[in-house]
Amino acid sequence: MTKKLEIIEFQRLTNVSRETLQRLTLYADLLRHWTRRINLISASTVDALWQRHFLDSAQVFDIAPPQARTWLDLGSGGGFPGLVIAVMAAECRPDLRITLVESDQRKAAFLRRVARETGVGAAVFAERAEALPPQRADVVSARALAPLDKLLGFAERHLSPGGTALFPKGARAAGEIKTARKSWQFALDLCPSLTDDKAAILKITELSRVSPRSP
Repeated sequence: MTKKLEIIEFQRLTNVSRETLQRLTLYADLLRHWTRRINLISASTVDALWQRHFLDSAQVFDIAPPQARTWLDLGSGGGFPGLVIAVMAAECRPDLRITLVESDQRKAAFLRRVARETGVGAAVFAERAEALPPQRADVVSARALAPLDKLLGFAERHLSPGGTALFPKGARAAGEIKTARKSWQFALDLCPSLTDDKAAILKITELSRVSPRSP
């Protein structure tokens, strides 16, 4: 699929405005440029950027609770899903405050550059998720950062009471869920992925640790 067709298909599936599309196009140009110097995305996915990264991130925004006011994205890397969500929210959800967490200083610099040039008000913390003070976010997201049981530890630290965690996962999701349930209790909705029929977005609420059994 050509770049032009990818953009047309992205717009059809997301129904974003022309202004949002322009912001994402600028973001895409910066991403391609910076990827030549630092490892933001795999070289094999550059030509499928709009589907593999932008659409894959945009679908996370679409299933988030509409009442959310604060969003924390962990291990943002090249900005997925958090910076794409920030770009989409800039016009249709200007009240949504988005924070990106990326411990790699060079990647954090990239995220700040894109936010500045696209006019998106996302905050960027160049820290590790476990070192960041608890954020009490309405939504916590992470893509390709860690196994689910570890992600739930981050979510417990940073979610507000009643908050929602959104974690895109691939074909190994079932195994990760089974492992995580040994240590965690949670309500789970499996939202099918638009970009991969073997993948899903895990929508997790009512998170708590499993109580240790009495001897």
